[in-house]
Amino acid sequence: MIRTDISNVYPFVDKSKVDALASELKAAHELLEAGTGAGSDFLGWLRLPENYDKNEFARIKKAAAKIQSDSKALVVIGIGGSYLGARAAIEFLKSPNYNMLHKNTPDIYFAGNNISANAVEEIIEMIGDRDFSINVISKSGTTTEPAIAFRIFKALIEKKYGKAGAKGRIYATTDAAKGALKNLATVEGYETFVVPDNIGGRFSVLSAVGLLPMAAAGIDIDAVMAGAASAMKEFSAKNMDNPVWQYAAARNALYRAGKTTEILACYEPAFRFMAEWWKQLYGESEGKDAKGIFPASCDFTADLHSMGQYIQEGLRNLMETVVKIENPKGNVVIEATEENVDGLNFLAGRDMHFVNEQARRGVALAHVDGGVPNILVTMDKVDEKNYGELVYFFELACGISGYTLGVNPFNQPGVEAYKKNMFALLGKPGYEELGAELAKRL
Repeated sequence: MIRTDISNVYPFVDKSKVDALASELKAAHELLEAGTGAGSDFLGWLRLPENYDKNEFARIKKAAAKIQSDSKALVVIGIGGSYLGARAAIEFLKSPNYNMLHKNTPDIYFAGNNISANAVEEIIEMIGDRDFSINVISKSGTTTEPAIAFRIFKALIEKKYGKAGAKGRIYATTDAAKGALKNLATVEGYETFVVPDNIGGRFSVLSAVGLLPMAAAGIDIDAVMAGAASAMKEFSAKNMDNPVWQYAAARNALYRAGKTTEILACYEPAFRFMAEWWKQLYGESEGKDAKGIFPASCDFTADLHSMGQYIQEGLRNLMETVVKIENPKGNVVIEATEENVDGLNFLAGRDMHFVNEQARRGVALAHVDGGVPNILVTMDKVDEKNYGELVYFFELACGISGYTLGVNPFNQPGVEAYKKNMFALLGKPGYEELGAELAKRL
C-alpha cells in the first residue's frame, strides 16, 4: 500500500499547522463523498474501482485480444487525459522502450497529442506495411489535434484494408450517445467504448480511455482495478493517519507558506510519463482563480545534472515530492576491476538499487538543507496492483487538495482561451471577427 512520509516538511512548516488542516481536509473529503461540492457532476472516478461497467470491461479485454491477434501496431489517438494515463501505465509497467522489446503484443504509437507533421510522418513510417489498428479517443470527436490525426490514419487504414476491413480495426472511445465521433462510429460500424459523462479526462485513466490501450499492451487490467479498489477502501479513513490526507495537508500547508511550485521526482526513468499524467491532473485541477501549486517534474538522478543547481540554490518557492519504489523490478551488481580507473571499487559487490537509494537519501538531505521541503511517497513495487493504488492515491489527494485550496478541481475554463485564438487564426467559420482583431494585434 502507498505510504507517505512528511517528516521533511516540518523544518519549514510547524507540525501543528499541518495537523490544523485536518478539519479542512475532513470537510473536503466529505464534500467529495457526498457529491455536494463544486464540480460534483464529475465525481464518477471516486467509486469507479468498484462501480465500473463489468460488461464493457469484458468487451475491452476481448477487443484487446483481437488487436493482439491481428495487429502488429496500435495507433492510440488522443490528447491530454485521453492518452497520458495509458502511456504512463505502459511505460511504467512495461518499459519506456516498450516498442523496441521482443514481445507478443503490438507496438503502440501515440498520435493526436500534437500538430506536428514530422511526428505523424514518423509514426506512418514506423508502422510501414505491418497490420495495424486504431483506438481513437475523444468525447466529442472535434478536438483539433486528435481529429486531424484520426482523419489521416483513418484514410491510411481504409486505403490498406478497404472500408469494410477498416471498420473492424477502428475502436472509438467516445461519448455514450452523442457527438461527431459517436455518430461516425454508429454510421461506420466501429466498436465503441464509453468516456463516462461524469468523469473528466484527467481522471479517466481507469475507464475505457486508459484500459483498452493498457490491455492491448498486455497489462493485467483486472489487477489494476483491484489495486485501485484496495486504495479506495484504504484511503477512505478521515484522519491524519491517512496517507492521502498527509500528502494533501503537507502540500497545502507549504503552499500557504510560500512554496508555490511542486516538483514530482522519481529515481526510475520509467516514471517519466507518470509524472506527465500527474502534471495534467494537478495543473488542470488546481490552476484557476489566480491560485494553485505549479506542478513540475524531474527525472532523478539525470536531472540533478541539469536542474540540480536551481533546486539546490534557486528561488526558494519549491517543494519536492519524491516517489520511492521499495522493490524495483531488476538489479545489477557492480563488479571490481583490477585497474579501478574510475575509483569505484569501493562499490564492488553492491547492487545498483542500493546506490540509487543512497543517492535518493543524500539528495533529500541536501535539498532540505538548501531550503526545499521533501515529501516522500513510497510504493512497494512496480506492478499492476501498485499502479492502480498510486493512480487512486493521486486522484483522491487531488480532489481533497483542490477543495482545500478553495477551487473547483473538476472544471477547466482556462483551456478554451487558446482554442478560440487558434480557430480564429485558422479561419474557422464563425470566428471571422475575432480573426480580424487578432490579425491587427499580430
